[in-house]
Amino acid sequence: MARYTGAVCRLCRREQTKLFLKGEKCYTKCVLDNRPTPPGAAKPQRGKPSEFKIRLREKQKLRRMIGMTERPFARVMANASKAPGNAAVVLLQTLETRLDNVIRRAGLATSLSTARQMVQHGHVKVNGETLNIPSYKVRVGETVSLSGKLKGNVNVNLAQEFCEKKAPRPSYLEYDAHKLSVKLLREPSRDETAFSVNDQLIVEYYSR
Repeated sequence: MARYTGAVCRLCRREQTKLFLKGEKCYTKCVLDNRPTPPGAAKPQRGKPSEFKIRLREKQKLRRMIGMTERPFARVMANASKAPGNAAVVLLQTLETRLDNVIRRAGLATSLSTARQMVQHGHVKVNGETLNIPSYKVRVGETVSLSGKLKGNVNVNLAQEFCEKKAPRPSYLEYDAHKLSVKLLREPSRDETAFSVNDQLIVEYYSR
């Protein structure tokens, strides 16, 4: 499967906002503080951006926040459009409850890439069964936990400390520090998602 292997800070510069792709480093050593211009741009763009460009950049921002390529992202958007309710809210709820993102929001990993690696390496269980699919949608009532091998792991401990200081756990998750597990109590609301984007622009982009 295709995936981006370049410098992730370059993506933040391109979108002109923090995408929080490197966990704690995004709070302490952000490249935007020293290099605020987009990559390859010696001077700011002149003129007003087109409506298409505004929607495109918003879509790209969210896609990069969740670490997805275009085809699966478009598929998620298509499913959200067919689901009952507001398509924009359904889209964000679907992305928010992905298994790798739940691991990150629970404070068991500092970044989405680390959480995804934990899932792919078989360190994550859903309702007691090992699952290695990062895109799996966690359902209400399901419990996500780490394998016993990671108890006392330095990176997991640092992630929990980071969560307490910088990224508190949302109320729709019930966390058990002793078992290193988290339970999804309900579907997250729009305000509880970790994605600071204009979701309506994304819906409009795919509706054109």
